[in-house]
Amino acid sequence: MRATVIGGGLAGSEAAWQLAKNKINVTLYEMKPKKKTPAHHLDLLGELVCSNSLRADTLENGAGLLKAEMRLLGSLVTECADATRVPAGGALAVDRIGFAQMMTDKIRQNPYIKVVEEEITKIPDDEIVIIATGPLTSDSLSKEIGEFLGNNYMYFYDAAAPIVTYESIDKSKVYRKARYDKGTADYINCPMNKEQYKAFYEALISAETAELKEFENDKVFEGCMPVEVMAKRGEDTLTFGPLKPVGLNHPETNESYYAVVQLRQDNKEGTLYNIVGFQTHLKFPEQKRVFSMIPGLENAEFARFGVMHRNTYIHSPGTLNANYETLIRPGLFFAGQMTGVEGYVESASSGIVAGIAAARKLLGKEPIDFPNTTATGALARYISGFCGTDFQPMNINFGIIESYPERIKNKRERYAKISERALSVMKNIIEEQL
Repeated sequence: MRATVIGGGLAGSEAAWQLAKNKINVTLYEMKPKKKTPAHHLDLLGELVCSNSLRADTLENGAGLLKAEMRLLGSLVTECADATRVPAGGALAVDRIGFAQMMTDKIRQNPYIKVVEEEITKIPDDEIVIIATGPLTSDSLSKEIGEFLGNNYMYFYDAAAPIVTYESIDKSKVYRKARYDKGTADYINCPMNKEQYKAFYEALISAETAELKEFENDKVFEGCMPVEVMAKRGEDTLTFGPLKPVGLNHPETNESYYAVVQLRQDNKEGTLYNIVGFQTHLKFPEQKRVFSMIPGLENAEFARFGVMHRNTYIHSPGTLNANYETLIRPGLFFAGQMTGVEGYVESASSGIVAGIAAARKLLGKEPIDFPNTTATGALARYISGFCGTDFQPMNINFGIIESYPERIKNKRERYAKISERALSVMKNIIEEQL
């Protein structure tokens, strides 16, 4: 039995991993290192293009619950993330290169997976095909998919934040602290008074952006919005977003600030830090000029500037079922951000579901129905069954998971109960069907 997986990102790697667990031979096609998109920097599988954070790791958060379910399902991504994590308070952040290296080693060392470094430009006619080429799908394959799906193909813009070296940060102007002192003080905080913020704001909204060449407009995803786009929504918008100062009083003086920029560790050695929430498509010299106005970053050395890229996704409702399989061609699956799931964890989850479904199809077994009471099932059902008029990419959240039958006013307690139920349901599915 054989299966074809196209794309060696998080979703494709997870799909291949699940197929291999069922002793199915997988050919995994990845166009890197022969061909890269502008957003890719590494030759490795599982590259994290934007942030190095897989977001919250507690069961009071949708992303935390989804990761807990993925761990139960034998996720490769969570295994590698847990092994390469770096300090990030209550979030699961990883050493970007260490994570990708471990993903690559695991995949390449698996006897059931053959990695072929080749660009695929046509949808293969194989019995089982999983397309997980991500939002940065090459032009030729993107065109092929668009022709296959007709009008059910859309896009938005995504952006990555810049990274600075730790040694170049002026330690006399910053302090370490986690918001509200939750977890350890893993974030570096760059405080601003009102005058500093106003000057920074004016420079940011007037800075020159990179040309969006072939793109027709500037449609952006709300969850990963360029900081300059967010700033233009209002002078104080950033102080309620990535520069929110609440819970970040100085640990020694208790001084409060008008705005605070946070830096999060980006690698295991602690030599690199990314500017949290500063996704951007400003021109590189403008990033250097404007972001160097942040207290502590006056002489910052930028290891990587922020970039903006086009994210392509399909109109999954009416196109895919809850196992991410196309309705018009059984055996052809899509996975990852191109399905409309948004985020690293969500992409990996879709790869797990598609991989399990593809394996069971080859083995002649009934597909598994992940219910709405689980984060895994709720996300898949949102993607396949959205009934509104404007389908948009979605992060996992408790709003799409089936509500708890008992009325619980306290949100944290309610979410804890939903998570407890979800993990119980997932354990039963694993025991009875996997």
